[in-house]
Amino acid sequence: MSFLRNVLFTLLGCLASQVHAVEPVVLKLWPEGAPEKSTVVLEPEKRLEPKGPNDVLRITNVSDPTLTVYRPDKANGTAVIVCPGGGYGILAIEHEGTQVCEWLNSLGVTAVLLKYRVPVRNKVPGVEPLQDAQRAMGQVRRHAEEWGINPKKVGILGFSAGGHLAVMASLYPNERTYRTDPACDVEDATPDFVIPVYPAYLVSAENPFALLPTVKVTPKSPPACLVHAHDDRGTTSASASALLYLEYKKLSLPAELHVFHTGGHGFGMRQGSNPVASWPQRVGEWMAAMGWIDKPAAQ
Repeated sequence: MSFLRNVLFTLLGCLASQVHAVEPVVLKLWPEGAPEKSTVVLEPEKRLEPKGPNDVLRITNVSDPTLTVYRPDKANGTAVIVCPGGGYGILAIEHEGTQVCEWLNSLGVTAVLLKYRVPVRNKVPGVEPLQDAQRAMGQVRRHAEEWGINPKKVGILGFSAGGHLAVMASLYPNERTYRTDPACDVEDATPDFVIPVYPAYLVSAENPFALLPTVKVTPKSPPACLVHAHDDRGTTSASASALLYLEYKKLSLPAELHVFHTGGHGFGMRQGSNPVASWPQRVGEWMAAMGWIDKPAAQ
């Protein structure tokens, strides 16, 4: 019995050490405090629990943005910054956040969950979140060796407003509206690739068949894999991803576009029989084809 007890304790100790080894690391994005206007006053950060089985977990009133690093058992050197959506008012932190990180870990990718500032502080959404995304890219590359990451294999993925943020961080990576810090920022914060999933605010509700003037693809824009549902409408219309893809095509830049017949908006990592639920597999295949991961995503 004593032998079996010792074996059991040894196994439990090994399991505990494995859990500890993959325990997420949380890092303050702005160690000295985020660059906020003195007039900004927010309530304490709030967690909004789901109201039913079809609802989602939300957080809001984020004034102290963070990075949470989820490291896989066998890292392949690629990292992806994950930006949940929520209309720049809240963050859908679970089905567009933590669950996405778990999927990326299954591909050997180090996932970095960005809890960016919400709600909107300005009339134009995305100013402070863009600062957070630019700083996030710097922080990830500064910690690349520590986290087992290749600094030349750092992408960004986002949903809805987070998809807009991922696009803006890719098109305007180095146009800073804050004072940079050599310890936290890098000179070139351009992501190595971008994965916008049903990105919002790239078109207007009045004219969903033209990109907004701020959406300007350049020869330096990173490779893109776009995901949308055909029945998404308004400022989140599927036309946004199609138009963005065409801009990439005009410049002969690497890009891939997936438009599913149905799925609406906000499907995230929800499971189901709808083909739109297979989008992670499609993205995994693209990442493999581009050399970001070693093999295609499993079923």
